[in-house]
Amino acid sequence: MTYTTAGSAVPAGPGAGVDPVARLRIMAAGVRGARVVEQVVPAPVEAVWAVMSDLEGEFGRFQPDMRSLRVLRVAGDRVEALALSRYGFRARLRGVVRPGWCWLQSRFLIIGMAASPAPGGGTRVALTGGVRVPGSAAVVPVGTARELAAAMERLRERVAAASPGAGTGTGTETETGRS
Repeated sequence: MTYTTAGSAVPAGPGAGVDPVARLRIMAAGVRGARVVEQVVPAPVEAVWAVMSDLEGEFGRFQPDMRSLRVLRVAGDRVEALALSRYGFRARLRGVVRPGWCWLQSRFLIIGMAASPAPGGGTRVALTGGVRVPGSAAVVPVGTARELAAAMERLRERVAAASPGAGTGTGTETETGRS
């Protein structure tokens, strides 16, 4: 299922002055151990978000440890989904998906994705997530940065495959984390 709308990738309402990538950094800052990987993908935000927001298709192809994700319920921008990892673990995720923004979490997993137009062209993409420490706003930081970097590389490949001529440049990359 892909979530798109015409117009701006930044939703109206509270926090509308903060772009989705900045919002993701703010959310991740409140999660102990969270890492954020950010990169500019040389493709239009619509092409990048079409891949990122295809939760039941492309999502499992660019997230290294995800086998599949099945959307169970959608009510406006609220989503409930069932994730299955490559290791056999299951998670019932609940959260919000809107243009340029995805935040899903379960008792054991957090997934955050954001995309917004880059000032010099292309799309700024940020990814965060990982295995949660149950009952806490914390992520187990072991291997998280490596998994997020792999997801970003696979995302670039999926965007390039979906949009020939896009997503093949080097882009710019940053990684930040809190311990």
